[in-house]
Amino acid sequence: MNASTPRMCSTSCAKVPEDLPKDNPVSDMLLDSFGRLHTYLRISLTERCNLRCQYCMPAEGVDLTPSPKILSQNEIVRLANLFVSSGVEKIRLTGGEPTIRKDIEDICLHLSNLNGLKTLAITTNGITLARKLPKLKECGLTSVNISLDTLVPAKFEFMTRRKGHQKVMESINAAINLGYNPVKVNCVVMRGFNDDEICDFVELTRDKPINIRFIEFMPFDGNVWNVKKLVPYSEMLDRVVKRFPSLKRLQDHPTDTAKNFRIDEHAGVVSFITSMTEHFCAGCNRLRLLADGNFKVCLFGPSEVSLRDPLRQGANDHELREIIGSAVKRKKASHAGMFDIAKTANRPMIHIGG
Repeated sequence: MNASTPRMCSTSCAKVPEDLPKDNPVSDMLLDSFGRLHTYLRISLTERCNLRCQYCMPAEGVDLTPSPKILSQNEIVRLANLFVSSGVEKIRLTGGEPTIRKDIEDICLHLSNLNGLKTLAITTNGITLARKLPKLKECGLTSVNISLDTLVPAKFEFMTRRKGHQKVMESINAAINLGYNPVKVNCVVMRGFNDDEICDFVELTRDKPINIRFIEFMPFDGNVWNVKKLVPYSEMLDRVVKRFPSLKRLQDHPTDTAKNFRIDEHAGVVSFITSMTEHFCAGCNRLRLLADGNFKVCLFGPSEVSLRDPLRQGANDHELREIIGSAVKRKKASHAGMFDIAKTANRPMIHIGG
């Protein structure tokens, strides 16, 4: 589906490739105790955002990390180079809202020039993307995910507590016009809010190279998660099949978070991210570097370790690799069930990075 997708594996998990030396200390940093090789790093550039989405942060907002404790551009590039030189092939920039970071173009340029990096992606709310995307593409951005949970402007304003629906639509079209294919659109589905729009979103794939990605509502600190708001994958799929009976499952990559489908004569594709009802932990190849320099090996796990502090205390690359490798080795086989996740202490999504 995506030219930048890592090479296919023959097993159900992201395992060590056969041509990679098993005793290679560099690659071993990314290998956990279950044989999963982590080649995908998500980097949060900022905790700040120009929206206030209800499922991302509490109504009263969150305390943000003071600017001096946020990773600098040089620190981001140094840590990213450490990961890429150890085998990471894909980096995704997240936030907060990554496009509001003033040096994002320079960060993209430095990251895209890292030897061994194949994909440089971004997940954005699209508010400022349309005017920034041409430059970002010049700086090496290869893939775009845009978050949009409703096609109704009034609902958008209710959910995000801000205006801007038209700007997001303009950003989707700008990405298409600049040749991004597919343009991924992330939609968190919530019962009673936007579950009646599922098929309207699917219609967007008819004539445009859009990948609509329906995401099950996930619990994070302060977002008032409730199982009654969760629309499970099986129900979403049933609704789409009834309206689009030619829906067919595609062959997914072993490390995909999404279950991917195509509809006859549609230019785009439809995907479902089933974190709550059918987890995909066995094939997980993702790691997270938060804006404050904390390193997280699982989105739903509360464990974090600081890379910023040892970096600023003068740690060399070997010492940083030891810290990273130890954290990766402690990664669990899978996250807890959705009800346990809802009761587990974890930071708001705006702190973790989307």
